[in-house]
Amino acid sequence: MTALLEFKQKIKGIYAQYEMYLLPLLKFVLALVYFIWINTNMGYMTALDNIFVVLILSLICCILPSGMMIFAGFALMVGHCYALGIEVAAFLLILILFMMILFLRFSSGKNIVLVFTPLAFAFDIPVLLPIGCGLLSSAVSALPAAGGVIIYYFVRTVRIQSQALLGMDSDIVGKLTLLSDSLMKNGEMWLTLIAFIVVVLAVNLIRTRMFDYAWRIAIVAGGVIYIVIMLAGSMSLGISVFSLIIYTVVAVLVGIILEFFVFGGDYTRTERLEYEDDDYYYYVKAVPKALVATSERSIKKINGESAREERKSAERVVNYSTPLFQGEEPPKKKKRVQETEAASVVQKADIDDIDFEKKLEESLKDL
Repeated sequence: MTALLEFKQKIKGIYAQYEMYLLPLLKFVLALVYFIWINTNMGYMTALDNIFVVLILSLICCILPSGMMIFAGFALMVGHCYALGIEVAAFLLILILFMMILFLRFSSGKNIVLVFTPLAFAFDIPVLLPIGCGLLSSAVSALPAAGGVIIYYFVRTVRIQSQALLGMDSDIVGKLTLLSDSLMKNGEMWLTLIAFIVVVLAVNLIRTRMFDYAWRIAIVAGGVIYIVIMLAGSMSLGISVFSLIIYTVVAVLVGIILEFFVFGGDYTRTERLEYEDDDYYYYVKAVPKALVATSERSIKKINGESAREERKSAERVVNYSTPLFQGEEPPKKKKRVQETEAASVVQKADIDDIDFEKKLEESLKDL
């Protein structure tokens, strides 16, 4: 467990340090996968079904807000539908406007879920989308999740009915009727849409409660609710129960991994605080994050030559080439010695010139 916590902190530290570069890269990868999915499932217009077009759109989306990715995807879908007929493109445009007017305008900050929803279906783990929205977002994300379900089933309907749509060249009413009936009478779509909304609301409701392990209980509850709702309609729709359970279990495991990296609360050290002010009483439950102390190792490279030079300059170095160590005296000291010797010579000469006997006779006469 300690190793996992250290790995988590390293990942978070790397992302915090290089967020400026990693965020555009992640947006580029997401846009690239999304546009490739559109071209793979539609691809009716040759000019748009080109890797260079996909790369250019992905580069544009990585430097612009996430809403650009949604509209670029819509533009690709409309272009491919236009290759099947102007009626199909008009039907998709009306469907997009209908979704935007009815509910997408109320969830403008969460509409990126529209991009993740078809990809969740593409990887056969659709339940991961509502569980993830309930954990990481608010209940409002149920609206774009429902819109993503509609877009996914529309793309699948067009792929299934593409030959029939191409065969009805001049039958405008027939094309519109075929599209509307295939979409509106699709029981699997409505069942999935209901399951997505219910799971998002249930997971978000449980996750925001105050009891211990609320995140994990919400993940498991979301998977169980999804299975129950889908099994309720499996008898009439022919949904595979085995694959449904397997993919839901995989989604629950991925949700637990997501909870570890995003939340990771340590409920063994939970604290409950009570305090008050003039107007309110406050009852607070504090759940600390599971962290582990990591030691930072710093390696200092020492160069032997530079260290030797620094030590040499810091020490007092004796130079044996100076006159002091060659038997000679320094110039100033030598001059001072010479002056002292000259003064002693003068003083000695004065003492030699004195007649001590004469001086003694003169002193005796005075007595």
